[in-house]
Parts: sequence; structure tokens; C-alpha cells
Amino acid sequence: MNLSGIKVMVIDDSNTIRRSAEIFLAQAGCQVVLAEDGFDALAKITDHAPDLIFVDIMMPRLDGYQTCALIKKNPRLKATPVIMLSSKDGLFDRARGRLAGSDEYLTKPFTKESLLRSVASHTQSRQLSALD
Repeated sequence: MNLSGIKVMVIDDSNTIRRSAEIFLAQAGCQVVLAEDGFDALAKITDHAPDLIFVDIMMPRLDGYQTCALIKKNPRLKATPVIMLSSKDGLFDRARGRLAGSDEYLTKPFTKESLLRSVASHTQSRQLSALD
């Protein structure tokens, strides 16, 4: 899967998750921006303007729901797909993610395939419209 040129931000307080996501995404040609938590992400987000954002739900200080809601409230970032990451696969979490404005929900540990499939499905329409 070639996703070259797509800029992806991964927000997770787990170094292991950030690193594995970075490796998977970089192998597919993505540019990767890493953030340790919501505050870190919000500080970097305007400089990097990612095409897609993965955000962990369970983080200290600013959780994934709050981070997602803040991203979606920003008019410049509103259209950016936000995919929630969680080790819990509960319906409640999914519903809460939707309410916060998330576009998809991915359960951890994710596979390389599921991660890349998410990126492809949320950025394909963008790539096609850029070709018009």
C-alpha cells in the first residue's frame, strides 16, 4: 500500500504505540508527526497540518475525547479525519468517540494492515479530489 505524501499525526502517551505506528506508517510512505498527549498535539498540529490524526482515548491531562473535540472545533481542522485508538472495544467508547466528532475507532493493539487501511480509507477521497 503506497500512502506516500500523506501526513499522519499519532497522539498516544505510550512510546511503544507511537513507535510501532510510526514504523508502519513510514514504511507505507507517510510523513509521521508524533505527540505524547493532547497538549503536545495541539501545540504541533497547526505547524504540521496533518491529513489524518490517530488519538489514544486514555491519556493523562487531556484525554482523547477532549483532544478530538478541540480539533473538530477548530475551523481549519474540522475536516481532518480523527481516528480514536483504544484498548477497549466497548460500544460506549465508540458512541462517546462519535459524539466527540471522531471518524473511526480502532482497537489496540492494531495491526499494520488495520492502521494503513484506516489511513487509506480516510484519505483516498482527498487524493482523488486533488487529482481533479
